[in-house]
Amino acid sequence: MARHLITSAIPYINGIKHLGNLVGSQLPADVYARFQRGRGNEVLFLCATDEHGTPAELAAAKAGKPVAEYCAEMHEVQARIAEGFRLSFDHFGRSSSERNKALTQHFAGRLAETGLIREVSETQMYSAADGRFLPDRYIEGTCPNCGFESARGDQCDNCTKQLDPVDLINPHSTISGSTELEMRQTKHLYLCQSTLKDQIDDWIESKSDWPVLTTSIAKKWLHDGDGLQDRGITRDLDWGVPVKRGTEDWPGMEGKVFYVWFDAPIEYIACAQEWVDAGKGADWERWWRTDKGADEVTYTQFMGKDNVPFHTLTFPATIIGSGEPWKMVDYIKSFNYLNYEGGQFSTSRGRGVFMDQALSILPPDYWRWWLLSHAPESSDAEFTWENFQASVNKDLADVLGNFVSRVTKFCRSKFGETVPEGGSYGPAEEALIADITSRLARYEANMEAMEVRKSAQELRGIWAAGNEYLQSAAPWTAYKEDPDRAAAIIRLSLNLIRLYASLSAPFIPDCSATLQEAFGLESLDWPQDVAASLAALQPGMAFSVPENLFRKITDDERDAWQEKFSGIRS
Repeated sequence: MARHLITSAIPYINGIKHLGNLVGSQLPADVYARFQRGRGNEVLFLCATDEHGTPAELAAAKAGKPVAEYCAEMHEVQARIAEGFRLSFDHFGRSSSERNKALTQHFAGRLAETGLIREVSETQMYSAADGRFLPDRYIEGTCPNCGFESARGDQCDNCTKQLDPVDLINPHSTISGSTELEMRQTKHLYLCQSTLKDQIDDWIESKSDWPVLTTSIAKKWLHDGDGLQDRGITRDLDWGVPVKRGTEDWPGMEGKVFYVWFDAPIEYIACAQEWVDAGKGADWERWWRTDKGADEVTYTQFMGKDNVPFHTLTFPATIIGSGEPWKMVDYIKSFNYLNYEGGQFSTSRGRGVFMDQALSILPPDYWRWWLLSHAPESSDAEFTWENFQASVNKDLADVLGNFVSRVTKFCRSKFGETVPEGGSYGPAEEALIADITSRLARYEANMEAMEVRKSAQELRGIWAAGNEYLQSAAPWTAYKEDPDRAAAIIRLSLNLIRLYASLSAPFIPDCSATLQEAFGLESLDWPQDVAASLAALQPGMAFSVPENLFRKITDDERDAWQEKFSGIRS
């Protein structure tokens, strides 16, 4: 049994996320976790809410609530929505947990001991209108590299270039909007990433199987311009992990907190501790400490491309620099962006579909299937209502749903709600078994490689093979002359449904559960041999005809939703 540690990028606490956020990390991570569990492997799938830093403070202020109260409420909201999309986290933690505070302070202490933290006196943006220093994310302006007008003081989300607030053109405070900013003296801690550049470079070079998107971003930060720079890891904020050196106070750092991008990835480890604290598991160290068994774990991270620099550079620098035997990530699966109807999702304009809105319209399987089958892997992808409607209607309703409906209803009408006996498999069945065997091998290979779109294509091909067989074998015609032949066709087709329930579970778990219940199966075993799997349901076994698995989206619904989420106000 292999052991898989899986983490997805932890979402900011500041509001409900859109479909692009979902498909860029959490959803493909869930598919991979479900696939590995289905294969009988041991999985620990972790995620959390990212609750510190500027986004949390700004969102809480806008909501008129204390930041701690706001974060607690939004954690519950995000947890419910994740549940609604059937994200199978073993634990969904919080970066504001006491576990993460202690672990962050521990890492800071270790890095200080190894000489990898230095104190820097620097000038920082101060807003007289706000009466405070402005951390990077409290400042926005135009990116000097690409011209993006909403670049933040730490990074441009459009071109991913690392920035300092002074680099921005026409900077302004995101709190008050004031442009009357001045530079004042303050002191901060810096992580000496540059000291670890060669070690990080060698580590990244050793990952020859990583996606090009992941390594190209990492190498750009390592080698472009002046190369990997030391990074500030403290901020002048009220909300966050207090700056301490282990359990000791850090003189000169009173009133400061650690930068959110320092403490947030550490929550991956803390989340495993929270998992144990919650009574959901035991022995978190066997997942995270290589001296406790984590050297036998395969660790995979899923994230959008904007998160890649911190997971390939800053967090590894923290882990390596600590000098302790922590598990390093083995594979980083990164994604491009999902756009919406020719533009970007926009919370402020109400443009695009957000996760709670999606679930209010249609069940999760509809969204999971479209998003995964159109995952933005090799390039940015675009959501359009026409494409969504076509994919749901053709793939889910016409291919899978129609097959299940035709087979079960025909069986009920001619043989009753039990697997029929009689007849035997012939050349048509042998050809189908051979075809699905080869398709299954490709499906599994793509899933192991985390090629999400290719996996979805192969899964659809397996569904389609059943339809083609059913149409060619025509049990409704065979029944008139040879009921035993019809019985054999239907028996194989019912077993195909059982096979589909197992193979489809990573992508459309609700549908899979419905089929499992219809056949009274206690569990779904991953097929080791297609021929054996297609004989698992024996004659006389009872089943029930499931309700219509997927309904078609009408043109009127499509048009109404397209208008509703356009961001255009009448």
